[in-house]
Amino acid sequence: MADSSSAHAHAHDATHDHTAPAGLSTDKWRSNGVQVVPSDALDGNTPQTPGMDRRAAITFARTGAEKLWAGTVTIHPDAKTGAHHHGHLESIIYVLKGRARMRWGERLEYTAEAGPGDFIYVPPYVPHQEINALKDEKLECVLVRSDGEAVAVNLPDVVPVEKPENVAWVDPTHANLVEMS
Repeated sequence: MADSSSAHAHAHDATHDHTAPAGLSTDKWRSNGVQVVPSDALDGNTPQTPGMDRRAAITFARTGAEKLWAGTVTIHPDAKTGAHHHGHLESIIYVLKGRARMRWGERLEYTAEAGPGDFIYVPPYVPHQEINALKDEKLECVLVRSDGEAVAVNLPDVVPVEKPENVAWVDPTHANLVEMS
């Protein structure tokens, strides 16, 4: 068992080391290591949608992130996006406050809602729509995308079904437990 009083108390295999990548000496960790972006320093100079306010935190330009984009989105009461997708990007939305309603599918025929503490995963190319499900409260979320690109493909020809099907999530790694109960 590792000594919990040590500064690095976990087991390692012999092939793992903590040296800096080639060309980056450890004295450069100060400027090339962890970065904290204060909440009052988020960048509102991002593509905007009426009824929504997006603010970037982690981008290539701001932090050097090469494989991620992260920021916040606030959706005004009773506001929604049009149908769209984000190309090859994966997106994660974490709900901080309010109630999110997501619709997705070729005709936005599926729906699910999420509240504070819930995560929403949007796979690549999935047509979807984000909706603030509340008429009198802002929806506040953290948004993370799998690349720094700003890909948003609007789908103006999508005619949503009148009554979408509610879809409950089932954890595929524990699906057999649901079947047994």
